[in-house]
Amino acid sequence: MKPIDYFFLAAYFFIVFFIAYISSRKSRTDSKNYFLAGSSIGWMAIGASLFASNISAEHFIGLAGSGAQGGLAVGQFEWLACFILLLLGWVFVPLYIKTGVFTMPEFLERRYNRQCRTYLSSISLIAYIFTKISVAIYAGAIVLKTILGWNIWFGAVILIVATGIYTIFGGLRAVIYTDFFQAGVLILGGLLLTALALSKAGGFSSLMGSVNPEFFNLWKPLSDADFPWTGILLGAPILGVWYWCTDQMIVQRTLATKDIENARRATIFAGFLKISPVFILVLPGVIGSVIYKDVQPNEMYATMVNDLLPAGMKGFVIAALLAALMSSLSSVFNSSSTLVVMDFYKNWRPGATEKELVTAGQIFTVLLVGVGLLWLPFIGIMSNQLYIYLQSVQAYISPPIAAVFLLGIFFKRINGRAAFVTLITGFVLGAVRFIAEICTKSGWIQWKPLVHYSSMNFLHFAVFLFAVSVIILVGVSLLTGFPSPEKLEIFRLNEADTAVSSSRKSHILNIILSLILSAIILSLWFYFSPLFFK
Repeated sequence: MKPIDYFFLAAYFFIVFFIAYISSRKSRTDSKNYFLAGSSIGWMAIGASLFASNISAEHFIGLAGSGAQGGLAVGQFEWLACFILLLLGWVFVPLYIKTGVFTMPEFLERRYNRQCRTYLSSISLIAYIFTKISVAIYAGAIVLKTILGWNIWFGAVILIVATGIYTIFGGLRAVIYTDFFQAGVLILGGLLLTALALSKAGGFSSLMGSVNPEFFNLWKPLSDADFPWTGILLGAPILGVWYWCTDQMIVQRTLATKDIENARRATIFAGFLKISPVFILVLPGVIGSVIYKDVQPNEMYATMVNDLLPAGMKGFVIAALLAALMSSLSSVFNSSSTLVVMDFYKNWRPGATEKELVTAGQIFTVLLVGVGLLWLPFIGIMSNQLYIYLQSVQAYISPPIAAVFLLGIFFKRINGRAAFVTLITGFVLGAVRFIAEICTKSGWIQWKPLVHYSSMNFLHFAVFLFAVSVIILVGVSLLTGFPSPEKLEIFRLNEADTAVSSSRKSHILNIILSLILSAIILSLWFYFSPLFFK
C-alpha cells in the first residue's frame, strides 16, 4: 500500500459519508421515511442498490475461490438470479405495493396469520446471522488481513463501526444512495483486476489452453459434488425465490420506489447488472488458478489484489471490496431494524413514538452484530469455499418459505394452519440437516442414514425440502377449512387494476427490456455449455 492507495481509500470513505449525510436529512421525520425512504426513489438507484446489497465481500472472496477450484459453474447462481429478479418485478412487487406492507412477515400475516408473521421475522433474523452478517464480516476481514496485515477480529470490528455510523442514522434512503455509488465502484474495481489478471495470464486464448475446458462449462453432470445440472435447474430457483422475492433485505428496496412500473424497471436493471459477476468475480478466480497454483481458494482474490495491482489501482480495488461489504452490511442492518420495529417492538408497544421505534431497532442491530461475530469461528468447519457455505445454509431454511409464498399467491385454498405447519416442519428438517452436517464433518456422528442425509448435495436437498413443503401445504389445507374471506383479499387486489403506472409506454418498455435480458442469459447458457466446452 502506497500513499496514493490510502488517498483512494480516504476519498472513498469521504464520498460515502457525504452521500449518506445529504440523503439522510429527510429520513428523520417518520418511520416511512426512515424504513422505506418515503417511497420516492427512482428505478436506477433502487436497481443499483439491489445489486450492491447482494454483492458483498463474500462474493469477491467466495466466487473467486469457487472459480479457482471448479470454474465458472458457480456463476449459475448469478445468471439464474436475472430470471428470479424478473419474477420479483412482475409477480411479487406489484402485490407487495398494493397491500401496503412494510415487511415480508407482515404480508404473511395479511395472507395467513400472526404465527406465520412471527416465524418469518424470527427466522429472517437468524438467517442474517448465519448467511449474511457473519459471512460478510468474515470475508471482509480476510481481505484486510491479507492485504493490510490486520488482525481478523480487529478488521471485523472496524468494518462494522464504519458501516454502522451512516446506516443507523441515515435509514433506507442513505443506504440506497450510498449503494448507488458503491455499485459503480465495485463494478469498476472488479473490471480493473480482471483486465490485469487476464493480461498476466497471456490473454483469453492462453487461459483457455492452460485450464481444463470443463472450467468453462456451466452445466455439470449429475455426479458433480457442488453444482449438478439437476440442482441448478430445480434447486437453485427455490433458493432464488426465497432470497430475491421474499427476503426483507432485498424486497425492502423495491418498496421504496415511486410506483409499480419503476419497481419493475429497478428489478430489470438489477438483472442486467447481475450479468457482470461471472466476468469480474468468477473469471478472476479461474485466472488465479493458473497464476497462483498453491493459493487457497478463499485467499485467491485478496492475493491477486495484493500482487497484481500497481499503486493507486490497489487502493481503488480495495475500496471496491469495502464498497461491496459495506453496502451489504448496511442493507442487513437497516432491514434488521425494520423487522424488529415493525414485527415485534411495535406490536409490544403500539403507542411508541417514532423516535422510540427507530432507537429500539438501532439497539437490536448492535446486539445482532455481536452474535454474528461469535459465529465466525464455525464457518471454516462447513466448507473451504465460502460461497458454497452461504448457499448451502440458505438451502436449509429457504424451501418452506418459498413454498408458502408461492402457493399463497397462486392458490386460494392454502390456509394459515397449513402454512404454519409447513414452516415449522421445514425448519425442523433443515435444522437437523444443518446440525448433522457439522457433526458428520467433524467426525462426531457416523450413523449411515444421518451421514447420507447430511451429505446430500445442498441443491438436491432444497428440492427435497420444497417438495415436502408443498405436500404438507396442500395436504393440511385440504384436510382443514377454507381461509377466511379477509385472508383472500390479496387475490382481489391482485386482480384489480390499481397499479400506479407511469404510462403504457413505460409498461411496454419494461416488457421489451425483460425479453432482452432473458435472451442474453439464454445465449450465455448456450455458449458456456458442453457444446463448446467439454
